[in-house]
Amino acid sequence: MSANPLVAIPARFSASASAHRYQALTTARTLSEGVLRAGGEPLAVHPWAPAGRVTADDLDRRLGFADAVLLPGGGDLSPRTYGEAPATDEVYDVDDEQDAFDLAVARWAVARGVPLLAVCRGWQVVNVALGGDLEQHMPEPHRHVVHPVSVQPGSVLESVVGSTVAASCYHHQRARRLGDGLQPVAWAEDGTVEGAVLPEAAGWFLAVQWHPEDTVTSDPAQLSLFRALVDAGRAARLSAATTA
Repeated sequence: MSANPLVAIPARFSASASAHRYQALTTARTLSEGVLRAGGEPLAVHPWAPAGRVTADDLDRRLGFADAVLLPGGGDLSPRTYGEAPATDEVYDVDDEQDAFDLAVARWAVARGVPLLAVCRGWQVVNVALGGDLEQHMPEPHRHVVHPVSVQPGSVLESVVGSTVAASCYHHQRARRLGDGLQPVAWAEDGTVEGAVLPEAAGWFLAVQWHPEDTVTSDPAQLSLFRALVDAGRAARLSAATTA
């Protein structure tokens, strides 16, 4: 086993990629590099959900190796995952198999106490997985913007990134009703929830609406998010070895 904590990252389906002739599985290079810079070993995982079904036993078999999980950004969740019909043409890149897998991974990691960092779409996935919902299209989307985010004093997120952070964002949806147990701990100036914690989680958990990978090489606060995940994965591995 690698000496570095193993961080599972569900890959994204891509219609094409320049290095391949056909459809591809991708992981953002900067996201993977963020894990490496933090001392972890990133491992892309194929989103496999035959007939839209993934069980906890399936994920035990496939992700049992993982010391931590990183749920990345990507296209929109289908509104049907939170009980709504699509209400706008702005909803894009929906993939039912991707949704089924990511939602199952979120529930599995939370239930098993596997350290979990969720970013952008990943945060929205966790929110929906725990019974929350999304605003399908924001009046003023946060696309290609870096804006200040205020972080709740005394929160786990503040201990990682500080009281304010410059967040690189690309999203047009946001959390509306929060899922069970989730607590907001960071906000944009327009009130968008930009960070959340899960105080009763069995393991370490943080969610941010922004893309820390965008500025991980220039902003120490963003690298700190990856380091916090990797450190939590390392601690989880040591705990498992001690109790084995």
